[in-house]
Amino acid sequence: MTYLNEIKRKHRGLTSHIVKTEKFKTVSIIFKMLAPLTKEDVTERALFPHVLLRGTGTRPKTSELRMYLDELYGTSVSCDLSKKGEMHVITFRLDIANEKFLKDQTPLLEKGLELLSEIIFSPALEDGAFLPLYVSQEKRTLKQRIQAVYNDKMRYSNLRLIQVMCKDEPYALHVNGELDDVDGITPQSLYEAYQKAVTEDQLDIYVVGDVDEQQVDSYISKYFEVNERELRPVPKLEQIRAKEPQEVVEDADVKQGKLNMGFRTGTHFTDDDYPALQLFNGLFGGFSHSKLFINVREKACLAYYAASRIESFKGLMMVMSGIEVGNYQKAVDIIKEQFQEMKKGSFTEEAIDQTKAVIKNQILETLDTPYGLVEFIYQQAAAQTEFSLEDWLGRIDNVRKAEIIEVGKKIDLDTTYFLKGTEGAS
Repeated sequence: MTYLNEIKRKHRGLTSHIVKTEKFKTVSIIFKMLAPLTKEDVTERALFPHVLLRGTGTRPKTSELRMYLDELYGTSVSCDLSKKGEMHVITFRLDIANEKFLKDQTPLLEKGLELLSEIIFSPALEDGAFLPLYVSQEKRTLKQRIQAVYNDKMRYSNLRLIQVMCKDEPYALHVNGELDDVDGITPQSLYEAYQKAVTEDQLDIYVVGDVDEQQVDSYISKYFEVNERELRPVPKLEQIRAKEPQEVVEDADVKQGKLNMGFRTGTHFTDDDYPALQLFNGLFGGFSHSKLFINVREKACLAYYAASRIESFKGLMMVMSGIEVGNYQKAVDIIKEQFQEMKKGSFTEEAIDQTKAVIKNQILETLDTPYGLVEFIYQQAAAQTEFSLEDWLGRIDNVRKAEIIEVGKKIDLDTTYFLKGTEGAS
């Protein structure tokens, strides 16, 4: 069975990925820009995509752009930011109706691609820079986005774990940049950062839907004329070992303590033992049948939630849990105990089979949305590797218990971070 039909082509400095499928009634166009994560660039990179969405050269007013989107049968366009290890990803997404289902013959797909190209490559400018009004408004909004992390204590504790654990490493940077760097951004400096990005970033465009690939291909060639560029090598995963695991406790105005633990795995998404790491994480804390869920949350009743996840490009595994302040040491001890049990191989073949089934179902479920489907494929583009979905599912199936134990030997606890609640706080 073929799950994915991806047609991949080079258009000078841009790679197109056309996924022909009848599963969706709309067409999704997703444009991704990838560059190394650096303190110098990250805040401006977090800002300019939002400025680009305010207006274009031909439709400089935001109201004009919105009106045109409405004319295109309520087309929506948005952007977001993410990290792939020590790389920063900007994503633009445009969802448009499929013209096949319309009574009139409006060439919607062509107009959608033309508009997205205009948004990204032909922004509204004044005196060779971005419009000051848009920049100042979006700077305000960016500050709010950065500060929002501090209001969500679950997200904040995870951020603090990463900042402590990966101090002096690019991965410690937040996708939205640094609050202290926002005020210094000018329309001119932002425009220069944008120009650097469109000239140097790795660019990928995805078109997902019931489309004619030849037609899409010709539209991309017509509207996305992008200069050639060398692909930057994927940052090599350095296995950093802490001499001794560190422990950091901070106070905050929360009733429920947030306990986060960070582990270094030494395994990257492209490594042969990565599927074994996925199984290790699934058995340890990834799912409802995992050791953390059963032993920390259910049996010992020490946590409101307890789960683990892996960061596949940076080679980290992180445990997140919400606990009563008085249960801190007990919770730490039992998580460490379950981790050691994993390393010893204290799990059954039945649990392995169950975990394989859940991982495979999870992957297949991601293909049920255009965005999930693109994210799965994009992992490969970002890592500069290629494999089919069938191969990937096969690799998961083929993992043996001995390989899970072996990958576990490489995993070390690095940092324990505890956001301690203050009594009587709201």
